[in-house]
Amino acid sequence: MITITLLHPNQSKPIQTWRFQTESVIRIGRSSTNHVVLYSAVVSRQHIELRKIGEQWELINLGSNGTYVDGVNVAHIQLPNQAIIRLAISGPSIKFHLHSYVTPTESKDSNLDDWMNSEPGEMDTTEEDITESVPPFPVRGS
Repeated sequence: MITITLLHPNQSKPIQTWRFQTESVIRIGRSSTNHVVLYSAVVSRQHIELRKIGEQWELINLGSNGTYVDGVNVAHIQLPNQAIIRLAISGPSIKFHLHSYVTPTESKDSNLDDWMNSEPGEMDTTEEDITESVPPFPVRGS
């Protein structure tokens, strides 16, 4: 499972979250055909593609404005857990959390059980997120 979180542009707080449990390819970009849709002028229609290879995820840049990890433009990388990438030099930042599978009997936290059993691609927004200022680019989840 992978969790993708859009971060607030100034405070690095979560704005929107997507969870994917069974997908082996996830596309992120401006086009409504992507799994994660981000409306920003600097985000390409198909900006990045994530591919699951075994237990690892690869990130492939498809965007014309680049994809940056720690300020370095990358074309193709193995995605590390907790990675924060930026779509274009001035675009939105996204954080990736890579999960190992945990069976419900191993969990002692009912909230974790609820979260693990949520629908793929489901979005989470907290009350705190709603009270934050609106980012400079509109966002839409799929």
